Amino acid sequence: MQVEEFLERSAVRFPGQTALVCGDRRLTYAQVEEGCNRLAHALVGEGVRPGDRVAIHLDNSVEAVLSVFAILKAGAVFLVVNATTKADKLAYILNNCRATALITDSRKLDAIEEGSAQTPHLRTVFVAGERASARPGTGLRSIALEAVLQGADRPVPPPAKRRIDIDLAALIYTSGSTGRPKGVMLTHLNVVSAATSITTYLESVPDDVVLCVLPLSFDYGLYQVLMAFKVGATLVLERSFTYPHAVLETLIRERVTGFPIVPTMAAVLLQLDLGRYDLSRLRYVTNTAAALPTHHIRRLRALFPDVKLYSMYGLTECKRVSYLPPDQIDVRPGSVGRGMPNEEVYIVNEEGRRVGPGVIGQLVVRGSNVMKGYWDLPEETDKVLKPGAFPGERVLYTGDFFKTDEEGYLYFVGRKDDIIKTRGEKVSPKEVEDVLYSLDGVAEAAVVGVPDAVLGQVIKAVITLREGCPLTEQDLRRHCAQHLEDFAVPRAVEFRDSLPKTTSGKISKRELNVSAEAGR
Repeated sequence: MQVEEFLERSAVRFPGQTALVCGDRRLTYAQVEEGCNRLAHALVGEGVRPGDRVAIHLDNSVEAVLSVFAILKAGAVFLVVNATTKADKLAYILNNCRATALITDSRKLDAIEEGSAQTPHLRTVFVAGERASARPGTGLRSIALEAVLQGADRPVPPPAKRRIDIDLAALIYTSGSTGRPKGVMLTHLNVVSAATSITTYLESVPDDVVLCVLPLSFDYGLYQVLMAFKVGATLVLERSFTYPHAVLETLIRERVTGFPIVPTMAAVLLQLDLGRYDLSRLRYVTNTAAALPTHHIRRLRALFPDVKLYSMYGLTECKRVSYLPPDQIDVRPGSVGRGMPNEEVYIVNEEGRRVGPGVIGQLVVRGSNVMKGYWDLPEETDKVLKPGAFPGERVLYTGDFFKTDEEGYLYFVGRKDDIIKTRGEKVSPKEVEDVLYSLDGVAEAAVVGVPDAVLGQVIKAVITLREGCPLTEQDLRRHCAQHLEDFAVPRAVEFRDSLPKTTSGKISKRELNVSAEAGR
């Protein structure tokens, strides 16, 4: 099976059902299918060949969704670049993957033209918006996207199939250890496998209405589109979570049943008066990107006693690793569950041998959801994809430290690179963060290690407080001292109005580490 068949099969089964809601635009499955077919033919007409890379540089929009499936229908490989990515980084990504075409909007043309000298493979730009022409001298052919999509209510067959399931479907660029983003290569089989496993445990059905406020450049956001179309559900796509009250109004108006969030969104939601909203249609809430603090889980459960809350863990290289069944959330609030269907996960020590319950080690993932590798980075690929138990098999070493309980439930300890070594002891930042979150008044908390000549590293907590909260550094340190070993109590506390975030909504430890070292 190929990923574009998610849409094609739902368009046959549910042609008149609403597939996509974005602002005041509503499209049925038949309309989405026709729009994608038209754009796919236009891409092929512009010389896009099977396996070519085509980039999408758009805000969350109807056009972004159509572009994903149109590129796949053309037999090409799609990559979604965050809409806020600036000229230099955009040029690097386009040149790195040797993209031959780009779909963007007129407001971003200047950035694309600015980097055109660095993207010699780029030939064609499809442009949404008023200005649909590139400046002379850039060597780019520009095409108005609106003109391509006109008449999308009239049937047009898709281009002939030219790919198989082991071919690449997508590149997802993620932060690299060198500071340069690296492209995670995902085949059709990878994507179909992951989407099938996730929709299975979420019990997704055509009657579902899923609200997505996450960027499609973030795999968690992208998969909301893919999974909704796979089961024939309705996707409600918002540009962002900037205005949470407006998002909640949309949730009520569209009778949303599924709401994917990240921990920073949970922190915002818990500061709102949710009692005035009728959320009775909401069936489930999912969380990933980072573990939800236990204190937040308890408060969310109190606010939504009838909603299934899924705590999950994953990484771009395999999409999803584990999920905690909702009936276990009160029993094991600190766990991210067990491996999802059609996947094996286990923990190994530094010698690569499997370890038992309670022993901290690196998490390894085995399954058809595991990426093909990093684009044009064979040495980086070999660092994380290593020989498995069977000849020719490669498994994913995640770089994340976990332990399990006696029943095999996973508990995140920390990133391999995040573990703080102080006074000869190893400290998990998450353990300290969980203690900080348990203190009433703490909105967000991040713990980092700051280099120290004597101790190796000292522990620093960076905190945002809820409005009007009078907590002091002494209050925080006293609270930590009551719950942690002496060596794990933060030596420094910094209060901020907000914490830096990545484009996927995670607290950016990288930025905090840089500022912490600069300020020591």
